[in-house]
Amino acid sequence: MRLTEEQRGLLEWLADVVVPGDESPSAAGGVVEFVERVLTTDRPDWLPRVERGLAVAAEARAGEALGGLLGGGDVGWLVWLVVQGYYSSAAGWESVGWRSREFEAAGARLVVTARDALAERYDCVVIGSGAGGGAAAQVLAESGRSVLVVELGSYPATSDLARDHLRNPRSVAGLPAPTDPDPHGRPRISVVDGVRTRVLPPDGGWGNNAFTVGGGTRVYGAQAWRFVPLDFRMASTYGVPEGSALSDWPISYEDLDPYYSLAEQRFGVSGGGTDPWHEPRSLPMPALPRTGPTHRLAEAAERLGWGTLDVPLLINSTDYQGRSACVRCAQCVGFACPVEAKGGTHNTALPAALATGNCTLVIETTAERLVTDSAGRVVGVALVATDAYGQLWRRTVSCAEVVVAAGASETPRLLLNSAHDGEPDGIGNNQDQVGRHLQAHVYAGAVGLFDDEVTDFAGPGVSIATCDFRHGNDGIVGGGMLANEFVPTPAATYDYLTSAGLIPRTGLASKQALRRELQRMVRVVGPIQEMSSAESRVRVDRSVVDRFGNPVVVTSGSIHPEDVRAHAFMSAKAKAWLEEAGAVRTAVGEAGSRGQASTGQHQAGSCRMGTDPARSVTDPNGRVWGHDNVWIADASLHVTNGGVNPVLTVLANSLRIAERITRG
Repeated sequence: MRLTEEQRGLLEWLADVVVPGDESPSAAGGVVEFVERVLTTDRPDWLPRVERGLAVAAEARAGEALGGLLGGGDVGWLVWLVVQGYYSSAAGWESVGWRSREFEAAGARLVVTARDALAERYDCVVIGSGAGGGAAAQVLAESGRSVLVVELGSYPATSDLARDHLRNPRSVAGLPAPTDPDPHGRPRISVVDGVRTRVLPPDGGWGNNAFTVGGGTRVYGAQAWRFVPLDFRMASTYGVPEGSALSDWPISYEDLDPYYSLAEQRFGVSGGGTDPWHEPRSLPMPALPRTGPTHRLAEAAERLGWGTLDVPLLINSTDYQGRSACVRCAQCVGFACPVEAKGGTHNTALPAALATGNCTLVIETTAERLVTDSAGRVVGVALVATDAYGQLWRRTVSCAEVVVAAGASETPRLLLNSAHDGEPDGIGNNQDQVGRHLQAHVYAGAVGLFDDEVTDFAGPGVSIATCDFRHGNDGIVGGGMLANEFVPTPAATYDYLTSAGLIPRTGLASKQALRRELQRMVRVVGPIQEMSSAESRVRVDRSVVDRFGNPVVVTSGSIHPEDVRAHAFMSAKAKAWLEEAGAVRTAVGEAGSRGQASTGQHQAGSCRMGTDPARSVTDPNGRVWGHDNVWIADASLHVTNGGVNPVLTVLANSLRIAERITRG
């Protein structure tokens, strides 16, 4: 849409105030085009908010009360949006000296089957093509089964996922990314401090990851940690904190160990060093070269008496299995790798599955329910989509087996929306367990500023970690890992430094401070163990439906007091590490609202496995209780989610479950 001439002029004035010109241009140059694109293409629903912000800005301009622009509300949000737009443009990058190497996008496209060409029946339908679904599909196709992989998301080109700093799944700008599932037609309800809010996929409360071929593995940071033996025995080790549902896994580390090794080989992991909480492991590739901040952090950790190791990554440090080595660009987490050095299911498991001739991949298609016969046995999957003309397309595909790997929000949604006469509350939900124990990761950490430039923009950035505090911390349940962060974008750096109070929010002082501090900033962050609660959960709301008429996800719950304590403990460790490394100014992050379920990109636990059908959704092999042909193979199964990134555990457990399916 086009703003009025008065609004356009006011917006240019506002941009010139918040990011003035000096030796580089002000933000006024492209601000109108940026905001009009946002309102036309990205978020038409933001128009009232923009208009309210501009009205307040007009009053500030007339009264020369510029301090009012720094307040909250709509004008504060509009100021932030303008700044985000500037620092995500070429002019903004140049103004602060940010750079990234560019490469021609590589990689062959997978063969996608048109919906109308689908067969009537498959041996197995796999729902989701991310870590869990992709890994399972390969094993099942190689067993000789005919497999249909149903992917909700689209299949954008690598070039569409490699550059935009705002429209990507790790941005907090609220603009839809190419990996968003139907940005306007798939709302959710987020309950925060008892208040219900309708949110869309680009909004933080939606709990988005990435919906595309390969799921989150196409754009993730690719940290490839193993859970350690104690992670599987949390309740036995620490007891059960009041108000939590902390439990042991029904399997042990030893059960998963061979599948961890298989996942490391199959998907390609680089790294080095020993985690003190499990036996040494030999990885297929050496670690990527260490970057500038890493050397300082390594020396500081040694002085503190802490152990460190090179971060294990599903990123090639050498050419591996036909894929290139990492080219060290600065755009890794949140972006597709231009040379396919990141190992995801889109360039490993799915190509292997399709190569068997037994696998079919369909995209932009939603599994809306599992279909049952008169005896309650699952006999098919009902699919729905819109065609190129916006018309509804529906089809039921028959099958002998179903593997659900749609993620910890969509997996329980599918089961709940598949209610039938024998299970009126949803498949596998006779004991009201589906959707409970939702968790993700509260992130601890700190940001530090150094006197000299320490950041070299060499990707992926994350390089060194300490695992000393994953367990064994006095008075803390569990703990976590700490590592230096991926190379941040200018827009993200602005957020980190302003939220920490380390640079001004607006004006020439803000612009010059960001220019100075961009290469002097180091962040040390990491996830902590979370105490799951039966009240943190996914439900469905039958009064709110998506564009296909299906009830949407409702997330609710809270962060446990033990999580807040662990966050403070680990953040203090991160701060101490930075200060020992020479940071002259530091700040720690906040734990977030306690009245909100944890729904970040590591969400898990909503269909956890166990040995008691009254307290779990599946058996130890991922089979849904009461159904001999329905399995779950994603992080929904996790009883606890470890104090590290969980993707290697998802891959390993999916390989284990799929192997058991093939054994009959």
